[in-house]
Amino acid sequence: MSMYNLSLLEIVLIVLIFSLYFLPFLIASLRQHKNILAIFLLNLALSWTFFGWIAALIWSVTK
Repeated sequence: MSMYNLSLLEIVLIVLIFSLYFLPFLIASLRQHKNILAIFLLNLALSWTFFGWIAALIWSVTK
């Protein structure tokens, strides 16, 4: 038996959570933002604070 026996629902939830966490980076990627690397690093480092996530989100939608 596998140590990680995840159901389909658990896998979907994990993918959804990661997608939401990296939403600012995904938006910046789709918009081909000129500061995409900086947005990714901010998103990676500070999004857990929520204020960092909001800052990355605002930055990703601005020119």
